[in-house]
Amino acid sequence: MSDERGIGLDLYFGISRKIVYLFKNVLRDRVVIGFLIILSALAVIEVAAVPVLLEETARSLLEMAPFIVVSVLLAASVRASGADRLIGRALSGRAHVAVVTAAVFGALSPFCSCGVVPLIAALLSAGVPLAPVMAFWLASPVIDPEMMVLSWGVLGAEITIAKTLSAILLGLLGGAVVLAVARAGGYGDVLKGAARGGCAPSCGTKAAIDPGARPVWAFWREVARRRTFSTEFARSAVFLAKWLSIAFLLEAVMLRWVPMGQVAGGIKGLGIWAVPAAAAVGVPSYLNGYAAIPLVRGLMDVGLQPAAALSFMVAGGVTSIPAAIAVQALVRWPVFATYLGVAMAGSIGVGLLHAAMLG
Repeated sequence: MSDERGIGLDLYFGISRKIVYLFKNVLRDRVVIGFLIILSALAVIEVAAVPVLLEETARSLLEMAPFIVVSVLLAASVRASGADRLIGRALSGRAHVAVVTAAVFGALSPFCSCGVVPLIAALLSAGVPLAPVMAFWLASPVIDPEMMVLSWGVLGAEITIAKTLSAILLGLLGGAVVLAVARAGGYGDVLKGAARGGCAPSCGTKAAIDPGARPVWAFWREVARRRTFSTEFARSAVFLAKWLSIAFLLEAVMLRWVPMGQVAGGIKGLGIWAVPAAAAVGVPSYLNGYAAIPLVRGLMDVGLQPAAALSFMVAGGVTSIPAAIAVQALVRWPVFATYLGVAMAGSIGVGLLHAAMLG
């Protein structure tokens, strides 16, 4: 018992020291500076709105915190145990098989659009190819098992099945696009330097696909692995805290001054253009997958086409403002452009396909 307590304290103090170190020069951080600049601009526009917007930002962070903590814990554990080698082997075989596997697994995984970021960073820095990672990345936020059950009860079986299949198709499209661009010599480095962080040489592609490498599941028993866990946990937590703070502030600004309900409601009268319009609204808007369900139900009740509703939910789930900002902070611009482009094109595509199938 005393040994376990000592290990727990070692992990706790290790994480605490690294978080303090990362925040030591916080006022020099460009993300923090950007946050303060936005606040200053908002104070000029409407000073009374600033406390309300900060409260909304803090509330969003607290609501998201449990999911982020679980995701960061998972990513840090994957890195410390060496389990990224297993994932690397699974996703580094035949490219097409890996993309299909990642898309299906992503659609059935419990990760949200923001919560998946730490795991994606761990996989990319471990050398897992971008194509299956992109497939997982795009499919994961669209639906999860809990959302599937809730959607089935509120929206019905047809649109729930369509949304699940859309997640898989979106992942497959993203993986296929990345494979094509990569074969043409595109992308190069994927992660930005700051996101790559302190990745050791063992984090490279060779380590990820080494067939002789075996993970150490009880990583906390080794001092070096505990340090890896502490470093990865602190780095991912601070990285997300900074970027999601500015993202949720922008979300609060949008929700205060942009009447998204009215915008979405206006889509229903656009006829065949309702599907691309729904995707266009969904891409920049923050729409929590669970919060979207009753809104979409209400819009469908007053005449919104199921195909447009599907595009709206898929686009909003993948590219909400917090998710998009976190992705942009993590990867280089060509990868980010692919992410946004596939999300938009895929959202429109699944909506049009659904409309065609309904006749």
